[in-house]
Amino acid sequence: MNIVILGAGQAAASMAAKLRALGHQGQITVIGDEAAPPYQRPPLSKAYLLGDMGLDRLTLRGSEWWDEQGITLRLDERATAIDRDRRAVLTDRGEYPYDALALTLGASPRRLPDALGGNLPGVHVVRNLADIAAVKPALLPGRRLVVVGGGYIGLEAAAVARKLGLEVTLVEAAPRILGRVAAPETATMIRDLHHAHGVEIVEGTAIAHITGEAQADGVMLADGRHLPADLVICGIGIAPETALAEASGLVLDNGIATDAQGRTSDPAIWAAGDCASFPVPEGRMRLESVGNAIDMAEAVAANILGAGADYVPKPWFWSDQFDAKLQIAGLNSGFDRVVTRPGAGAHGGSVWYFRDGRLIAVDALNDARAYMIGKRLIEGGKSPTPEAVAEASDLKALM
Repeated sequence: MNIVILGAGQAAASMAAKLRALGHQGQITVIGDEAAPPYQRPPLSKAYLLGDMGLDRLTLRGSEWWDEQGITLRLDERATAIDRDRRAVLTDRGEYPYDALALTLGASPRRLPDALGGNLPGVHVVRNLADIAAVKPALLPGRRLVVVGGGYIGLEAAAVARKLGLEVTLVEAAPRILGRVAAPETATMIRDLHHAHGVEIVEGTAIAHITGEAQADGVMLADGRHLPADLVICGIGIAPETALAEASGLVLDNGIATDAQGRTSDPAIWAAGDCASFPVPEGRMRLESVGNAIDMAEAVAANILGAGADYVPKPWFWSDQFDAKLQIAGLNSGFDRVVTRPGAGAHGGSVWYFRDGRLIAVDALNDARAYMIGKRLIEGGKSPTPEAVAEASDLKALM
């Protein structure tokens, strides 16, 4: 069986490795539009942007590994179409027939529209190596940065810039930072952390537009205030990469829609990672995380080879900001109660989410023990009561 994987990120690398580990002897071709071989994305907005990590450590596999595994890596090559009738991928350099095609296309950063100055020079996003290469030279001590968006990417970029000596203001249109992804209690811990490091946070205020003629020179807020800036970073979320799938007539639903095993509406085409949505009891879900990219890709690899097993996600996430690590286990959607526990240090503690009396997620800031115990409880289907979590002198007793 000839397998083509389109998109060359974490999911592609994990899928290719799993196919070989499961004994697939046939041809595997991985096609990506970046010049670099598959690399980790999370450190881009953290250690790599800070200069604490080089490209060699960012890269997932050395070139010799791909050769040893007999996997063809086609880099800096852009797919232009999928011919489902002929079962072939067309690129700007040729075409690749397939028996099974896997789409691991990832997602693209959302940008502010042109009318709001979203494409002015000096306005940046943080998603791939080219984005980092563009923004890094501008992160100089004493310069003024405005970050638009108070999600994890915006907060991580703000933390890195502050560590590099820039004056940083972060603007969030929603009533508070992390509004979509975390409880107010977690947002308070993160806000306090940023304030302690000198980041100014403006919440509940939309931006009117980015100012400047030839170059961004500030951000005009909806309330009439003007924030001067030497550069602007937009961290306003990502959108699943679906253009190729849509053009080829595959069903979309918050990304490329798959069944429980990762198969799209075309039985010869599969999808995994940030670009794919899959069924869960509550409806459909799309997870933007490294953990999901790896786990779903490995599940799809097994299913391409005939395993026939449904993918069951075990969500986990993390975010590094300043000297703090936020670790998240589970999904907090639909929570109706939280319990907070203090941590050991100045910036630390954990937030435990419950829905209908069951533990569904844990946010742990500088509290690896709370994270590990919460993760094991959630993945094991065990749930202590909210009262037990609140009152436990030692979390281990919850096990």
